Amino acid sequence: MLCILSIRDIRYDKVRGKMTKVHKQSMQEAQADDHAFSPLEEHGLFDNDTVAEPFSQGLWSRPGFLVRRLNQIHYAMFFEECKEENVTPVQYGILTVLAANPWLDQTAIGYEVGLDRTTSADVIKRLEEKGLLERRINPMDRRSRQAAVTPEGLRVMALLKQGMARAQQRLLDPLSLRDRKIFMSLLVELVDANNQYGRAVLKSV
Repeated sequence: MLCILSIRDIRYDKVRGKMTKVHKQSMQEAQADDHAFSPLEEHGLFDNDTVAEPFSQGLWSRPGFLVRRLNQIHYAMFFEECKEENVTPVQYGILTVLAANPWLDQTAIGYEVGLDRTTSADVIKRLEEKGLLERRINPMDRRSRQAAVTPEGLRVMALLKQGMARAQQRLLDPLSLRDRKIFMSLLVELVDANNQYGRAVLKSV
């Protein structure tokens, strides 16, 4: 899951038809600036081997802007489909990691989901307060703490599983099956190639 900007937990209010804030929660800092790039010829964004000036092409020619916007759309879809519980995509990601690998420490959890240690600790603390995770002192290193999903956390994950899957499906619905495979392959390639530039390194696939 890509989290590009500092994001606050939000839910989708179907009655009012807009996004409303549930509570303040900073997830990750964004990359501060847009960067120049070489647009793809098949999309008509440069002419005669001359790279288009990003400023003259506008926001829709900037991959960073489009990735950020797509992330916003994903958050909206996730909260619409998973409105039963006050759980964010990042929190669901951490629950998923710990369900498969219980008793990881905060550093290892951050490595799995691409969060720095401070942010990981903050999100884990909120999950613990909700009763979805439990923590213990690492018996091998008393300076660190490990976390695992509680029975309540597993119940919530099961409750949200289909909604999470629907949100992912809706995000890709505009694309053909062939284009979905290409899109996902290119996303993985981009993330892997630029992984070192993230605030926190993400474990490679």
